[in-house]
Amino acid sequence: MIFHQIIKKTSTHPKKLFLLDGFGALLSAFLLGVLLVKLESTIGMPPNILYKLAIIAGILSIYSFLNYWIDNRNWRPYLKGIAIANLVYCCITLGLVMDCYEKLTALGVFYFILEIVIIISLATIELKTSATIISNKV
Repeated sequence: MIFHQIIKKTSTHPKKLFLLDGFGALLSAFLLGVLLVKLESTIGMPPNILYKLAIIAGILSIYSFLNYWIDNRNWRPYLKGIAIANLVYCCITLGLVMDCYEKLTALGVFYFILEIVIIISLATIELKTSATIISNKV
């Protein structure tokens, strides 16, 4: 499985997952808070909701980048923490999609479902990697 290969590689370098997560969350924050707001009529999600999601994504990005830069030898709880936060973000997003479903266009639904699938995949890798990391490894 591809997940098994990714987990094997990332378990020796968990910092790479924090970096990947940080850039992914930064991209989400930009897309939600800048691009999709301008495309409201094409997406259908109200700007106030897009801004709130962008703020959450921005906070998650900061958390991931901080964990990338901090020299901490015990990555397990921090990697597990960002994975759980990502899954909570997905639940919030899914709830908002269901709440605003009548307003969303097909493109809007596609964007949010794609974002959720990508984030859940990353969170799965993070959780599995955090379970394989030996506490004193960097």
